[in-house]
Amino acid sequence: MQRTARLLLTPTAEQASALLDTSRQFTEAFNAVCAAGWDADEKNGVKLHHLTYRSLKGHLPDLVSDLHIQARVKATEAVKSAFARCKQGRKTSCPHSAACPPRYNVHTFTLNWQASTVRLSTTAGRMTVPVHLPAVFAWATVGKVCTADLIHRDGRWFLHVVIDVEAPKVRPNSHTVGVDLGLCHPAVTSEGNFLGERRWREIEARLFRRKRQCQAKRSKSGKRRLKILSGQQVRFRRDCDHVLSRRIVHSVKPGGTVVLENLTDIRARVQGRGSKQRRRLHGWSFAQLRGFVAYKAEAAGVRVAFIDPRHTSQTCCKCGHKHRSNRRSQALFQCRSCGFTLNADLVGARNIRAKHLGSFGMSVAARPSSTGPTSRKAQCGGAKAAARKPSPEGDGR
Repeated sequence: MQRTARLLLTPTAEQASALLDTSRQFTEAFNAVCAAGWDADEKNGVKLHHLTYRSLKGHLPDLVSDLHIQARVKATEAVKSAFARCKQGRKTSCPHSAACPPRYNVHTFTLNWQASTVRLSTTAGRMTVPVHLPAVFAWATVGKVCTADLIHRDGRWFLHVVIDVEAPKVRPNSHTVGVDLGLCHPAVTSEGNFLGERRWREIEARLFRRKRQCQAKRSKSGKRRLKILSGQQVRFRRDCDHVLSRRIVHSVKPGGTVVLENLTDIRARVQGRGSKQRRRLHGWSFAQLRGFVAYKAEAAGVRVAFIDPRHTSQTCCKCGHKHRSNRRSQALFQCRSCGFTLNADLVGARNIRAKHLGSFGMSVAARPSSTGPTSRKAQCGGAKAAARKPSPEGDGR
């Protein structure tokens, strides 16, 4: 399996200038190949190589040939993605990057773990740059180094190194856990565990209020503060997704399966009711969470599966009756047929698990009892729950 180690480089002023020039020329080569592929309606990497390599090598002779090739490979990926969007009828334009990170491979960089240095090919020749290896990336020293991307952010240089490490050998078992992802409850498992913390929403709301205040000022100091707050928000969401993904993976036994919803294009399918819900929907980092769950599950010996999320929160997990009115509110599920009452997100998680097992023709009789949820928040029956009004926090599923 492949993992990525984010290493901090500490170059001298001369080395930093060479790295900056390398990044600039790599970006120029990337944009040139993208423009050529877009104008010629061509997405084949070999044809783009013959179309652009000689002219770009003559225009950018200081950029080594392998970096030219890697720029063409990245540009080919971008052009293919753009053409795919066009085929789907989605609005798109020619790919263009303001700062495309140079991609290094075994021919253009060498990492020395013992000396904490990396030797990189630049427009000024090969340079040995000191690198900081945090203790959290100690596992990287025993793996095979594959490729690396050179990132320049806020005046600092980072090397994102892809390491090939051995996957754990775990015997597969039948333990399967369905996970319902949402805006109100970040994650609910089919075993009755409500993952996530309420304070996360409070912190998000506080950051939004601060950003709105800075935007209202329209001053230079407000813009500087907005940039700081933007970084804080990105780091906070990444930390929340790391915590949530770790809890999801730990809820499954090694060798088991975690089943998630395929939420691709959910923003186009779901209509948010009110500005608050639309803002939360468009700020939902479900793709980042999905990536975190995927690589953490691989390291833990857990398989990840995805199913169609439609009607998972509108179908009774006890009798199978499906109707939109079964979900009375964001939290309350009450079947119109059998009267079964439970938290709607928990019902969705159990249906996700059942849907996955049903696709293989497996029995779902081993699922947790529908009348005894393990979480203190799971049961929403009774007069108090029935009296709740529909909430705009639902995700439409």
